[in-house]
Amino acid sequence: MVSAEKLRERILTATRKMPADLVLKGGLVVNVFTGGIRVRDVAVKDGFIAGVGEGYEGLEEVDLRGRWVVPGLMDGHVHIESSMLLPSRLAGALIPHGTTAVVSDPHEIANVLGVEGVRFLLRESEDLPMDVFFTAPACVPATTMETSGAELDARVLESLRREPRVVGLAEVMNFPGVCAGDLDLLKKIESFQDRALDGHCPGLSSHGLQAYVAAGIRSEHECSTLEEALEKVDAGMFVMIREGTLAKNLEALIPAVTPWNAGRFCFVSDDLAPREILGRGHLDHMIRKAVRFGMEPALAVRLASLNPACFYGFRDRGAVAAGFRADVVVLEDLEAFETGRVYKDGRLVFRKGDTPDFGGLLPNLPRQGPLPTGPLDKARFKIPDKGGVARVMELVPGQLTTTKVLERPRVVNGEVVSDTEHDILKIAVVERHHATGNTGLGLVRGFGLKAGALAGSVSHDSHNIIGVGVEDGDLLRAVEEVRDMGGGLTAVLRGEVLARVPLKIGGLLSTQSIDDLARELEDLDRAATSLGCGLKSPFMALSFLALPVIPVLKLTDRGLVDVDLFRHVPLFADEKIV
Repeated sequence: MVSAEKLRERILTATRKMPADLVLKGGLVVNVFTGGIRVRDVAVKDGFIAGVGEGYEGLEEVDLRGRWVVPGLMDGHVHIESSMLLPSRLAGALIPHGTTAVVSDPHEIANVLGVEGVRFLLRESEDLPMDVFFTAPACVPATTMETSGAELDARVLESLRREPRVVGLAEVMNFPGVCAGDLDLLKKIESFQDRALDGHCPGLSSHGLQAYVAAGIRSEHECSTLEEALEKVDAGMFVMIREGTLAKNLEALIPAVTPWNAGRFCFVSDDLAPREILGRGHLDHMIRKAVRFGMEPALAVRLASLNPACFYGFRDRGAVAAGFRADVVVLEDLEAFETGRVYKDGRLVFRKGDTPDFGGLLPNLPRQGPLPTGPLDKARFKIPDKGGVARVMELVPGQLTTTKVLERPRVVNGEVVSDTEHDILKIAVVERHHATGNTGLGLVRGFGLKAGALAGSVSHDSHNIIGVGVEDGDLLRAVEEVRDMGGGLTAVLRGEVLARVPLKIGGLLSTQSIDDLARELEDLDRAATSLGCGLKSPFMALSFLALPVIPVLKLTDRGLVDVDLFRHVPLFADEKIV
């Protein structure tokens, strides 16, 4: 809250009766309300914009003639854990791209460490020059078809609701539960009815969509087709156009945005890996891409600033206008979104050429140590042949979804083995939270491995250890390496570790800088390529194969899941579930 005295000083600054703390002079100010661009001064007082106009004077004045002035960008849906960076490290990586605020869904770390993990991210993101807001994880675990490290009920979520930076309920992934009227799930929604209710309902349509929206859920970031986006906007949803590392939906969805409905869209990254941030940027990349596809630059900026701010109910951010926070980006070029300076609350936090890093010592890291998988041996990865065809997950390039194909697997001595000739590999999910011994086994097409194995403790959303490999021995060795690291990613060939990336915070996060982490990840990807993998982001693709709320076929520690049926199914099509 701003005191009456501070408001008075702001008003006096606006009427030029008091000098501003800072005046950005003569820049081309982009108005996200009207789309207009005018030469204006921007006067800042106590971290807020006091006025936008002409003739302002201040204690500090910066000449911006020939440069553009836009609001700081806000990512309305991101998983910090997917960057594998601590919030402080992530802030240093995103601010140079004009991002001054993010809304993070911490359900990844919540599935591993419970509310302790969420509070760790809250503590670690305090007092940064980038605002980090959170939504309370609605689905921990995402479904009952997997084993997670924790469960968050309505009572726990109510405690998170009292946190000042928790702005809503995170993506409600269990859309079948909503449509079936699951009371435990609806109690969570009840607690957040006065805040943003974030959605997740890929492919949901017709009466099912109406039921989901009737619960008050208003956003969706899983649209992958134009038709889906238009139906969901027509139903009153706010569509978050995603351009992440794996799922890239901007090109398909941009035609959905019209002058009539432009206020019902925003840009988000969802899951973005370090290499993508370093290589392409963040929301600035989406703005550039949208402009290339014909969107007006001012409108593209609005989708990355004002629109997400409005969805979450922020009344003081998302625009360069009087009474708004002085979160301001100065651009050398508007269409190229070339960042020259970034101001947060009126304070300069980035200048072109800087390499900001806000990371520091972390005295109270969450619990660490080897992961509790229970005893591991090759027997856990054996698949007896049951005869007939098997259900095979097939990757869909550029999407989180898979398709389902029926194939007769390769069988040797009565056991199913990987078939490199037809790119059908064995995949396993090993429970790593409670040492239950659960191991889900399946088959996948799309990795292209000719030898070796890949494994990691990043596997959405319960983050059990997931591995894919050609030989059971290498698959076992890769899973053991992830276990012994206390979480991380690895590539193995003939029992030897080719590359590894430790992720000691919950098996999800590193304490390294983005540059150091990116180098390790590049070594890991090169190792995967040497094994025959042709995927650009093989470990990101692998991580989503355990997510049983994204169609069509996925694998958890409890077995194969047909997401359309929302239940486990046997690996062999003719086999009956006992």
